[in-house]
Amino acid sequence: MSAPDERLTYAGAGVSIEAGDKAVELIKPHVRSTYRPEVRGDLGGFGGLFALDWKRYRAPLLVSSTDGVGTKSEIARLVDRYDTIGVDLVAMSADDIAVQGAEPLFFLDYISVGEVVPERMEALVAGVADGCRQAGCALIGGEMSEHPGLMAPGEFDMVGFAVGVVERDALLPRDVAPGDVLVGIGSPGLRSNGYSLARRALFATANRPIEGPAWPGAERSLGEELLLPSVIYAKAMLDLTAHVPVHAFAHITGGGLPGNVDRVLPGHCDAIVERGRWEEPRIFGEIQAAGDIADDEMEHVFNLGIGMVAIVDVAGAHDAIDRLRLHGHDAWTIGEVVDGHGHVHITHPT
Repeated sequence: MSAPDERLTYAGAGVSIEAGDKAVELIKPHVRSTYRPEVRGDLGGFGGLFALDWKRYRAPLLVSSTDGVGTKSEIARLVDRYDTIGVDLVAMSADDIAVQGAEPLFFLDYISVGEVVPERMEALVAGVADGCRQAGCALIGGEMSEHPGLMAPGEFDMVGFAVGVVERDALLPRDVAPGDVLVGIGSPGLRSNGYSLARRALFATANRPIEGPAWPGAERSLGEELLLPSVIYAKAMLDLTAHVPVHAFAHITGGGLPGNVDRVLPGHCDAIVERGRWEEPRIFGEIQAAGDIADDEMEHVFNLGIGMVAIVDVAGAHDAIDRLRLHGHDAWTIGEVVDGHGHVHITHPT
């Protein structure tokens, strides 16, 4: 038998229970800051509890979504900043729920790391909590998993899970028809999509330093520009549906405008999106020039400055833009719905 000091331990295998316990203590106030009145229990249970008041609804549907942050996590690691990427995590799932007209209710996260560093874990969860507060949902559970030997000490990945509720007769999309208007809602950065192409273009092809300026004269470094957190639209979207007849929302994630607007079009409709109707953030031009990327490829990978599209009837377009701006969002009329076959066409300024 081995001597006591030679016996294999979990810590010796690379997993620190003590670091995990400390991380849990550090994240508790961040998690509790997201609680809604419906939350029951506290951290430490085997499952999160949420007491939905079913009497508030006539015919409720639960809506669920899951997503991650992709290789944006590598930007966070390179910049050594971890307190914003949790906002991206919440945005990807909470806004997917709001697209269907649903109110996000609660959220769970899964964070895998090569090594648990309690302060870094606190920063990651603080970002998730920030995102939950922005979306109006409660963070009621999660998991942190240490993967020594599979992930390097500084590596991490995040996955989120959201649940919301919508009245059956308020479910979106509905009634999209020719003559409807596309209202684009602004995104200052990439959100969480297209980073594999952006990293290849900027770093591998153009050899741009991540600590250097995003472009000549820029106030932010390239890393800071790429790390800009996703705008969370959920609260503004719910308010919009309460005041303007919204026929559909399209969350502009992977696939860009063509690959997401088409998901809410009926088979007898096309959408015309007119580039030049909104101000595209400069970072997209920097990526395109660095990688010599074609326009069509850019349009099918990146959001190009539009993180969400609302489809409304023409009479409600101005009211929709005004209400979105009251919520602090840039918004523009960017196109229209026409007769067609379920496709999205992008036109360019002449």
